[in-house]
Amino acid sequence: MKQQKLETDRLILRRWRREDHAPFAAFCADPDVMEFIGSGATLTPEQASGLITCFEKAWDENGYGLFAAERRETNEFIGFAGLARPGFMPELLPSVEIGWRLGKAHWGKGYATEAAAEALAFGIRCAAVEDIVSICQVGNVASTRIMQKIGLEFDQRSIDPTCNRDVVVYRLPR
Repeated sequence: MKQQKLETDRLILRRWRREDHAPFAAFCADPDVMEFIGSGATLTPEQASGLITCFEKAWDENGYGLFAAERRETNEFIGFAGLARPGFMPELLPSVEIGWRLGKAHWGKGYATEAAAEALAFGIRCAAVEDIVSICQVGNVASTRIMQKIGLEFDQRSIDPTCNRDVVVYRLPR
């Protein structure tokens, strides 16, 4: 599945490219983008590039991963959406997490919902993932709404042990 690419009406979800590193680093340096991710700390460009390396490694190991997302109309990189193992919350394993992160300029346009829905369909159809969850910090209303829009249902409230923040877990009904 190394060459995986998905297309929606407005987006292309694809593997990561070198030219994605700078805009992704800019998103990860934005305190608004990072507010509900881990401790809320922003990342250096080196840390952001390290994440991309981890994302690509996960593709090679699992046959699925986090897709870079771009607008079809302009080919502009806007963020990511896709599947990952939620190793930071071992009690959820072997579930697979669906997640997303977009640059602030792309919020409120439905891109995250569109990308998440397509990644979810990919997980079910191509990666044969049977147990899909999504996790967000309490207070992240936008992500909670996306989880509901793509058909996930509230499963539990927990604590992210990496940052001691309250999270909600939504799960795809079986």
